Amino acid sequence: MQNEELINKVKNVIEQIRPYLQADGGDVEYVDLSEDNTVSVRLMGMCGNCPHSQMTLKNGIEAAVIRAIPEIKSVESVMAE
Repeated sequence: MQNEELINKVKNVIEQIRPYLQADGGDVEYVDLSEDNTVSVRLMGMCGNCPHSQMTLKNGIEAAVIRAIPEIKSVESVMAE
């Protein structure tokens, strides 16, 4: 159940980031954690179609998650369904 603990840590970090994205009209939600410790998130609101969304994802969200949880390899965005 180590994976469940890791997922909870990831969700916690994302919850801490969300208010900053929401302040700009965007949002992010946790989607999945792969076996190789890649986190999938969904960018929503203004973040979903913002030209800077990849920069927000990599320099903001991914950096914060990896800083808090070094086991995570990367954070990737998945398209809204």
